[in-house]
Amino acid sequence: QVQLVESGGGLVQPGGSLRLSCAASGFSFSSYAMSWYRQVPGKGRAMVARISSNGFSTNYADSVKGRFTISRDNAKNLVYLQMTRLKAEDTAVYYCNVYRGSTDYWGQGTQVTVSS
Repeated sequence: QVQLVESGGGLVQPGGSLRLSCAASGFSFSSYAMSWYRQVPGKGRAMVARISSNGFSTNYADSVKGRFTISRDNAKNLVYLQMTRLKAEDTAVYYCNVYRGSTDYWGQGTQVTVSS
């Protein structure tokens, strides 16, 4: 079965950096685009970044362009989100996502808190 396990969240000061990781299993990882979403209390999940199956194409939410970078390692079944110049409004639970077989699969999420 599809499993997505996020890690790397935590507390960071404004202007700081974090790298999130997502370990994927249970499907042919290199055949699927992968995405990162985030969610704050009381709001729905919003896409942050997406990467194509071969890693050659990426898309970002306007709010994170130039600050966040999504990447993947198809040999290790890992997808990353490098976050720099973090702001308080980046505080959220971050989720790894794959859309496969008309179904969205999600990890358990990792909390990122940006605060001084």
